[in-house]
Amino acid sequence: MKKFIAGLLAISTIFATILFIKGGSTQVLAADDEPIVTLGSSLTESQRTGTIQTLTAPLNGSNYNTINISGAELVKYLNPSGSNFTTSSGVWSSAMIQKTSSGTGINVKILDYNGKNNITTITANQYKNAALTAGIADANIYVTSATPIDGSGALAGVYAAYAKNGETLNQAQVNAAQDEMSTLSDITEANKDKDGYTDAQLNNAVAGAKEEMAKIGGDVSNSQIADIINNQITNNNLGDVINNNQKQQIINVLIQVRDSGALDSNSFKEQATKLGDQIQKGATDIFNKLNTEENRNFIQKIWDSIVDFFSNLFSSFHF
Repeated sequence: MKKFIAGLLAISTIFATILFIKGGSTQVLAADDEPIVTLGSSLTESQRTGTIQTLTAPLNGSNYNTINISGAELVKYLNPSGSNFTTSSGVWSSAMIQKTSSGTGINVKILDYNGKNNITTITANQYKNAALTAGIADANIYVTSATPIDGSGALAGVYAAYAKNGETLNQAQVNAAQDEMSTLSDITEANKDKDGYTDAQLNNAVAGAKEEMAKIGGDVSNSQIADIINNQITNNNLGDVINNNQKQQIINVLIQVRDSGALDSNSFKEQATKLGDQIQKGATDIFNKLNTEENRNFIQKIWDSIVDFFSNLFSSFHF
């Protein structure tokens, strides 16, 4: 139980524009502000040292700041979304966040600790979608843990770091982000052994749905949201995998995202588009297989047949 609670920790922080990742390397944009590393308060001294070394390796010797994340931060940022932490809850998982140049999107990388990925449940794509919902934009986020934990509360460190830098996040969006992370994680866990399912497909569907919702705006209706997610599930070839109950859970989460006010952000659509592009780029082999004649949308095939029919019909006439 302590390790589950511990998992609720950090994807740390945000500082004004400094570094961004391109082609796997870190490039300096500005040096006025520094990344913030969030460290679980339950780490031993040796774990703390190892965690700092793991998270700051991408900085290539550049400076950074640290903050500690304890049970108090879990209570403050996660309990409003329905969690039941106490100030004595343990925290082990840790993170670092770098604010990046405008338009680079949200990038998340889970780093091995001593050669092992100790984030046992939450995936990088789930963190990306949750960060988008919470209002995070244009950032590189690194996550690690010295002990095996599910990682469900990793965004707590980000919220704490925002507060440290004088930023504020909408609590309704934070709640929606936490619920979304939990929902997508549960769906992936339930379907992980099924043929034709990957976490990338699910998160791409959700990112695509957010992009479509943002085009309509904050007055997008419940029925429109349902139609959007149905289309996205079909387009991502998950129609035979995601059951009706899971589909309704996703719809409920997206309704909560709308009600949180997230769609009112000018950057939300752009960030959602970037996220979809990143997910597809990170799983090129999966999406190349989906984008085949065999897997094309049934309606699209019908439309193509109609177009071909009339094209051939008119080509037979001589004027």
